[in-house]
Amino acid sequence: MNDHGNHSNFFHDKEVLLLEDETLLAKRITAVLEKMGAEVTDTASIEEARQSLKELFFDCALFDLNLPDGESLDLLKEQAVPENTLVVLMTGEGGVRSAVEALRLGASDYLAKPFDLEELPLVFSHADAHRRKRRIREHDRTEAKRKSEELLFDGTFSTDLALLEKILEADNRLASNLPPVLIEGPTGSGKSTYARWIHEHGPRSDGPCVEVNCSAIPDNLVESELFGHEKGAFTDAKGARIGLFEAADQGTLFLDEIASLSIAAQAKVLVAIEKGKIRRLGGNKEIQVDVRVITAANQDLREMIKEGTFREDLYHRLDLLRMKIPPLAQREEGILLLARHFLSSLTIKYNLPMPEFSDNGEKQLLQHSWPGNARELAHELERSLVMHEQGETLSFNLLPTDESDTSNSQMKDSDDWLNTAFRFPDEGFDLEKAILRMIEMGIDQSSGNVSEASRLLGVPRDYLRYRLQKKEE
Repeated sequence: MNDHGNHSNFFHDKEVLLLEDETLLAKRITAVLEKMGAEVTDTASIEEARQSLKELFFDCALFDLNLPDGESLDLLKEQAVPENTLVVLMTGEGGVRSAVEALRLGASDYLAKPFDLEELPLVFSHADAHRRKRRIREHDRTEAKRKSEELLFDGTFSTDLALLEKILEADNRLASNLPPVLIEGPTGSGKSTYARWIHEHGPRSDGPCVEVNCSAIPDNLVESELFGHEKGAFTDAKGARIGLFEAADQGTLFLDEIASLSIAAQAKVLVAIEKGKIRRLGGNKEIQVDVRVITAANQDLREMIKEGTFREDLYHRLDLLRMKIPPLAQREEGILLLARHFLSSLTIKYNLPMPEFSDNGEKQLLQHSWPGNARELAHELERSLVMHEQGETLSFNLLPTDESDTSNSQMKDSDDWLNTAFRFPDEGFDLEKAILRMIEMGIDQSSGNVSEASRLLGVPRDYLRYRLQKKEE
């Protein structure tokens, strides 16, 4: 291998546990690692290593397989090594089977003796990258992340492209230490899609892009999710886990609905951005992270500052590069263009022919207020495409217009939301959509405050967050 020099700084300020009973080899490894900036604890037996693991935290561990008092596999079997510690096994000839078993038990990699000691940074950095990818996959499964749609930048959306390109120009000039980006816009306006576009077209496109819906994380788990935790940090912390800041190292961390974080969590995010360091919950060691942060808000953060619900210092830190996305209703001439763009993608998804809009269908699309913005438009198109008969045009007869908008005609008084004139359509009524619409109305009325919206709707906050997360999926 020739690229170990690119990883030569990996061991800087790292705590390393060495388990090797050959005195001469142990001294050589220790000297090489210390030259690279590591703090090395040298042990020569399983018991010594076990005791060190009880007393100290280690970023990395380098274990010989066979020791005078047993195999280092025993430490993995008894889970004496924290999950956050990168373990590489050293094995002699004939020890491959045991090395494979070590990987199954949680080791990151193995080295066959003899090996070039200068390759150690490369081996460990690759193991670290693999760990971060695993954490991202875990997060993606729980968040059910949507794949990025190709953005449309015709018509009224060309202004958005101009703003995005200005951000990229700044990114390319700086190359590293990229400033935070704040994307403001109403719910469903496509903020996450724009964030992914910035990442995919910027200088960090080769790194991870980790998306976090802050409103979907319970308050008591925010710190653990963002910064990770050590074993025993709280009741359910049966093992250590890296946080999403660490998982996004060398890439982008997108914090959607940043306004939903508590004041205490906001303070920790501010420290992480300013210092480039995080500390896991229950840990006592600062960890360096190189993360580009993009945030999104569907509320006016300046108003929240006045109300005392958002930190002013965090706002000014996030607001270095700003992009504001207008509601879909404000770009009427772009609605049909965007609708056809979404429809084209949906026909590919479902392997269906491309239908036309009826004249009335176009009128319905233009007259609807789209409180759910681009997301609502995409969902309505998908529903209509799936339900319509092939050969027919799309009419969108279930959409309310200015003349029959639910906010006007269906609202009779403050405690009776369903107008008595309403009749269920012959083709059936979408109750799920009605529930989501009521939730959106509650959130809009509360200016995006989930706690206030849950009070207005008479449902627990966790239920509201569950429904919103389900909607994202």
